[in-house]
Amino acid sequence: MDVPAKGNILGRFIPARYVLAVLGSIGMAIVYGLKVNLSVAMVGMLNHTALKLTSHDTDDVTDENTVTEVECQATDSNGTATELNGPFVWSSEVQGIVLSCYFWGYFVSQIPGARVAELFSAKWVMFFSVTINVVCTLLTPVMAEAHYAAAVVMRVGEGIGGGVTFPAMHVLLSKWAPPAERSVMAALVYAGTSLGTVISMLMAGILTAKVGWESVFYVMGGLSCIWCVLWVLLVQDTPQQQPLISSEERDMIVTSLGGKAGDHSEHKKLPVPWRAVLRSPAFLAILVSHACSNWGWYMLLIELPFYMKQVLKFNMTENAVSTALPFLSLWIFSMALSRTLDWLRGRNLITTTTARKIGTLFASAVPAVCLLALCYIGCNRGAAVALMTIGVTSIGGMFCGFLSNHIDIAPNFAGTLMAMTNTVATIPGIVVPIFVGVLTHGNQTISAWRIIFFVTIGLYIIEIIVYTLFGSGEEQPWNKVPESKNDIDQEAKPLNNDEKTSV
Repeated sequence: MDVPAKGNILGRFIPARYVLAVLGSIGMAIVYGLKVNLSVAMVGMLNHTALKLTSHDTDDVTDENTVTEVECQATDSNGTATELNGPFVWSSEVQGIVLSCYFWGYFVSQIPGARVAELFSAKWVMFFSVTINVVCTLLTPVMAEAHYAAAVVMRVGEGIGGGVTFPAMHVLLSKWAPPAERSVMAALVYAGTSLGTVISMLMAGILTAKVGWESVFYVMGGLSCIWCVLWVLLVQDTPQQQPLISSEERDMIVTSLGGKAGDHSEHKKLPVPWRAVLRSPAFLAILVSHACSNWGWYMLLIELPFYMKQVLKFNMTENAVSTALPFLSLWIFSMALSRTLDWLRGRNLITTTTARKIGTLFASAVPAVCLLALCYIGCNRGAAVALMTIGVTSIGGMFCGFLSNHIDIAPNFAGTLMAMTNTVATIPGIVVPIFVGVLTHGNQTISAWRIIFFVTIGLYIIEIIVYTLFGSGEEQPWNKVPESKNDIDQEAKPLNNDEKTSV
């Protein structure tokens, strides 16, 4: 339905597509911020002194067998050792379960959420995502005090909501983003994940150290409620449904996506060609890249605070700042790179395929090199922070790389394709915390983390090879699926004499 925007100040002076992109970015920031806040808050939730006593025997054996291991020293401003203790005596295995269980819910919700977004409403799927994250975050302190299993339930609930964010936003971008602006809009939306990480880590670190770990969940959950109201009021599923848009912008979006100016009919709902999708090299390249990249992403996102504390011995405030700042530079870099690639594409200097491969190469090759260097710098904190900053920053290339690629190859099924690759890419999110917890149990040393880094480097190499060989930015033939037998018959029907004359 075409709703006129005459007299609408917002629609005439602020492009509606960028209102959607900015609010989408903030929504992603909220979901990711509420996801990672536990990683930082847990440093203040755990009773580290009690945990050391319970693992004393294991530590004795480890020390005896690693006499050559260099141990970094932790000091406060007065030069004395520091430790922040909380109420929970959770073993490293329990910590791994609490952190990884988020992805149990994340894993199961994506494909159902994507189909609901494509067939009914991506707007309300995204609203559900943020709302359930807010509710579960506000309940986390009470549940954690009751039992760690109750905290696990809250994290699974957050994961269910978090799992549908990328598919829902992909559906919205496929209907709102003109091809010439697709990289910029996608980067703007998805870079919100890094912005949310920055804000969450900084806020969580400061709140935990100054107020208490409970405040992390109450403050961040409460502030997120504002977004829910703005999203309902300002966002619609399609330009055709949006009253806060100028007719010029609506027609520009519709025509750029293959429609006709003035044609404001709804997008048609098509069945997914599952067999063709699963046989497509272009899709499989995205899937492999997404899974390998997510191993590195989650390793840095979830485990970085523990590396900073366990190996480099940063205190709570140092930990929060040093861990968060790289994600701020990631946000800036991703926006700059996506704008540059769109500029080059607009002048036909590079193809969409080349642009996607450049973005993906930045997101994989640079972090791999930084992790390799990190294995051999010992306790040099300055070098470690610099390397982690460069590595995390370059990961921003994925937003205009393989992460935007689903919309290029099949805009009609962008949400489902994202859900499929992100479901497989969720497996690293489940495995990484447990993997790190097992390797560092009673052995919180540089040597243990070196193994973790080498595994990550190997997966990055696989990503580089596969995506370089098989990645594509071209629309795939199976994107256009006949809707009914009548359509097929109409296409196959020969022209009669009158029709030939008119042609």
